[in-house]
Amino acid sequence: MAATTKTENYKFNHSMLRVKDPKESVKFYKHLGMSLLQTLSFPEAKFDLYFLGYDSPGAVSHGKNIWDREGLIELTHNYGTESDPNYKINNGNVEPHRGFGHTCISVDNIQAACQRIEDAGYKFQKKLSDGKMRHIAFALDPDGYWVEIIGQKPVEETEEIKTTEVGTYRMNHTMLRVKDAEKSLKFYQEVMGMKLFRTHKAEQAGFNLYFLGYPGQKGVPGEGEGTSDREGLLELTWNYGTEKDEGFTYHDGNSEPQGFGHICVSVDNIEAACARFEELKVNWKKRLTDGRMKNVAFVLDPDGYWVEIVQNEAFSGKANF
Repeated sequence: MAATTKTENYKFNHSMLRVKDPKESVKFYKHLGMSLLQTLSFPEAKFDLYFLGYDSPGAVSHGKNIWDREGLIELTHNYGTESDPNYKINNGNVEPHRGFGHTCISVDNIQAACQRIEDAGYKFQKKLSDGKMRHIAFALDPDGYWVEIIGQKPVEETEEIKTTEVGTYRMNHTMLRVKDAEKSLKFYQEVMGMKLFRTHKAEQAGFNLYFLGYPGQKGVPGEGEGTSDREGLLELTWNYGTEKDEGFTYHDGNSEPQGFGHICVSVDNIEAACARFEELKVNWKKRLTDGRMKNVAFVLDPDGYWVEIVQNEAFSGKANF
């Protein structure tokens, strides 16, 4: 019988970011409450991978293998960048190289969480008190990537509480800017099997936000239900009118200057999943059979962002690496 694949088994596993100095970056994400779950070294290719995620007893994916999780951060370190004074990351938010926007954590007490980050000496792109939006902040990691901070409760309920428990945090979402919302929504829903959880329309500001994810055991949120308690969501940001500009493109993070690398979806059967993608006529960056690594594939989304496809070990029963 031919192998089959079901998109309801898929997980938005991780988002990959290139980093200059892994010691500093791992230290930062650990300060946000994440655990270093696994390190993969490829000395022959001169790079290391660091997988971080929330793993406290109350975490959504506590105790699972790394490919059976959602909401991980994969840090990629290419040997030598830490000692190169000219090496600088593209954080995805500076023209003309915009594309990837940010990762986002949700916290129990946004005021106390932001104060804790500031007390540790880390900088902010936007503090809670900056601008009109007093319910979100953006911290900066050591390479200048933006990390959005959102509260799991309304700010009014937590402003008098001075403590925060990192064991309650979630790696909530990853944001990508997209040129054509209709094409991107079609791709992530019909090809990748995600569901649209909610839409935020900021018509006066000229943009929409779309939050997608895999329903898993919790299912698709009902009307009025929040998504701050979730992990592994994808936020697509569409600025009105970009789809009408033929020459408009976003930076995919993999052409120079590099920064963000890819998002990754783990699947129940990688051969069957890739056969399905082939039938759907996806654009490939790397098929399973290409190159030396026969256990990963990369699909291109409508904006050219890379989507890594990897086997969920919970289904295969054997290690990927």
